Amino acid sequence: MEEKKKQVPLRLSDSLWQDLAAWAQDEFRSVNGQIEYLLTEAVRQRKKGMKKEEGKTETPASLGNEV
Repeated sequence: MEEKKKQVPLRLSDSLWQDLAAWAQDEFRSVNGQIEYLLTEAVRQRKKGMKKEEGKTETPASLGNEV
C-alpha cells in the first residue's frame, strides 16, 4: 500500500523554480517529483550520517577541529 502523502505549501524564488524545473526535466520528473526526490535523498543521507556518528564518541579536544 502506498504511503499517504501530505500537501505542503512552498514558496520558491523564480530563479530557484527555473533551476529545479530544468533539473527535473533532465531527469524526466515533474518539479514536484524532483523536490520530493531531493528531500528524500537529503533525509536518507542525514540518517546515514547519524548512524556513522553513533559509533563515534567525541572528546572535548576533537570538538571544533574539523576543517
